[in-house]
Amino acid sequence: MPKSDVIVGLDIGTSKVAAIVGEIHNEGDGIRIIGVGEAPSSGLRKGVVVDMDGTAKAISEAVATAEQMSGVKIESCLVGITGTHISSIINRGVVAVADQDGEITVEDAKRVLGAAKVIALPPDRRIIHVLPREYIVDGYDGIVDPVGMTGSRLEVETNIVTGAAAAIQNTLKALERANLHVQELVLNPLASAEAVLFPAERELASIVVDIGGGTTGIALFDSNGLFYTSVIPIGGDHVTSDLAVGLRTPLSQAEKIKKEYGCVLADLMPDDDYINITSVGGQNSRSVSQKTIASIIQPRMEEILSLVKEEIKKSSFKGLIPGGVILTGGCSLFQGLEQLAAEELGMPVRIGYPYDVGGLSDIVNSTAYATCIGLIKYGKKHAVAKEAVATSNISVKEWLEKIKIWFKDLF
Repeated sequence: MPKSDVIVGLDIGTSKVAAIVGEIHNEGDGIRIIGVGEAPSSGLRKGVVVDMDGTAKAISEAVATAEQMSGVKIESCLVGITGTHISSIINRGVVAVADQDGEITVEDAKRVLGAAKVIALPPDRRIIHVLPREYIVDGYDGIVDPVGMTGSRLEVETNIVTGAAAAIQNTLKALERANLHVQELVLNPLASAEAVLFPAERELASIVVDIGGGTTGIALFDSNGLFYTSVIPIGGDHVTSDLAVGLRTPLSQAEKIKKEYGCVLADLMPDDDYINITSVGGQNSRSVSQKTIASIIQPRMEEILSLVKEEIKKSSFKGLIPGGVILTGGCSLFQGLEQLAAEELGMPVRIGYPYDVGGLSDIVNSTAYATCIGLIKYGKKHAVAKEAVATSNISVKEWLEKIKIWFKDLF
């Protein structure tokens, strides 16, 4: 990586499209935000494109705003992807170490990951990620990076994330219409985890729950990386719909009420706090108690949390989850949500905000931008990883030969 570079994260959500431009440096782990763009989205439903032109237009508007703010021409980006079509499976790959002396090279690591990708997938599925959980060298497991080690047999256990080929292709087509090149598609909860998970939480078992507009993404991590991921088809837009129906008010008014007065525990609200709302048609207004608003929101959020609990059970994770649950996403800021989630899920809960962010941090210091910030951090991490791979191609034998030559020249 050069001393400074620019990475763009694009979150194509059900309710909004967000584009964030991040400047990254070699020094330190932080990123500096230099541009933010956002546009309302109406071309997606539950994370899947249903209106190609509408989606492309929202992407173009968000990118144009980010370009204007940052002064950077955006031609490529990392893109978050979600939807109920996402699933993950565990698979293993095995190869023989090619070097006669048994030294494991970068090429061996690439070959074993390639072997793990060889799985029987239906023709309508496509691989999004092949994430190594651990390497095994001659039966010794728990290895994070096998390059440079010695052995004859190299294995890897991977988490393979797949999605519906048609849904992925439609997303790529919308981006193409917006004249954008996709550097990589990244699973939304995986990206959000990069933004909000602390290193200690990543080492322990922990769960990131990304509550978006149309979907809720779940990612369970343990010390070896991503253990399980899934997406459920309910999010904050369902809360908005419940409020619109329950209060007999337009969706735009319901969305405003959700953001300003959202609470998931009716018992926290006093009986005598009222707000004025507009009825459907806009002719009449009336007063509604905040307790009534909370009583409409609470059942929907309890439903989302119960579905999250079911997904955790489906993961078949056997150990404890001492890192607890980290809630993020645009719909994670309801008053009382931490308390409700802790009761429903039976484990510690906190709200996950992006950290190690400079520049326009006051604008993006919100759970709503966790995916975009995470995409930039993901891009930075993998750029550094590629640089490290490029500089690790010199084998131990070559280093020893250089040292021998140096000693000969010295004496």
